Amino acid sequence: MRLPPGREHGRAVLFCRALCNNQRMRIATIVLALLFVALQYRLWVGEGSLAEVRQLSRQVEAQKTRNQSLRSRNAALRAEVDDLKSGLAAIEERARSELGMIREGEHFYQVIEPEETGTQ
Repeated sequence: MRLPPGREHGRAVLFCRALCNNQRMRIATIVLALLFVALQYRLWVGEGSLAEVRQLSRQVEAQKTRNQSLRSRNAALRAEVDDLKSGLAAIEERARSELGMIREGEHFYQVIEPEETGTQ
């Protein structure tokens, strides 16, 4: 069965358009699939991946713990500095304990226990 000349051309055009649309759809599907794979790679392995985020979270927690201990230490040192600035008692205590100093007019007595010998 033959179609009139105008009709055959129309069918060929429709077939060609359908074929082109099908190929475009395949190309679009392939491009989208590749894009999906690339995004999944970045999510699991690449920069900013879930593993890297977990590791950075652990580092942040460790740093917070260290910062807290350093804050406590700084507070103790600040209190000691304030104590040394404000009172002579703290200075005197340090001079006595660390430097072995005594006040003028005081007498220092050192008691030495005799060593026990095994021959009694």
